[in-house]
Parts: sequence; C-alpha cells; structure tokens
Amino acid sequence: MKGIVERFEEQYVVIEINGEAKDFKKEAVDPQVKVGDFVCLINSIWVTDKLETKEREMKIKKLMDEVWEDE
Repeated sequence: MKGIVERFEEQYVVIEINGEAKDFKKEAVDPQVKVGDFVCLINSIWVTDKLETKEREMKIKKLMDEVWEDE
C-alpha cells in the first residue's frame, strides 16, 4: 500500500491513499517521515519511499517554475 502524508494530528498521521484521507497511529509510522513524503507500508510500518518522494518534489518544483516563469 502507498500514500502521501498530509499532516500530523496529535497521536495520528493522516495519509492520503488513492484520493482518500486515512488516519494511522503515529506508532505505525517511521519517526523520520515528514509531511509531503510518499510512503509505503512495509512490515506494518509506514516508511518514506525516498525515490518517489524526490520525484514528486522535482515534479512540483517544475510546475512551480512554469507558473512563476517570467515572460
């Protein structure tokens, strides 16, 4: 299972999976995970998929550069 971390709320982490936000206890999420990370469920723990996260960041940066590009 894969998703994107939306936010942290007290003892929960909200992860978007297939367009739907789901709550998971913080204990089920690796402590190094941050908001915006692309995560995968491995052995019942959500961990950052570093490659997917980097690709997502680059795609967002490219879109932002295109929006703010001077004419």
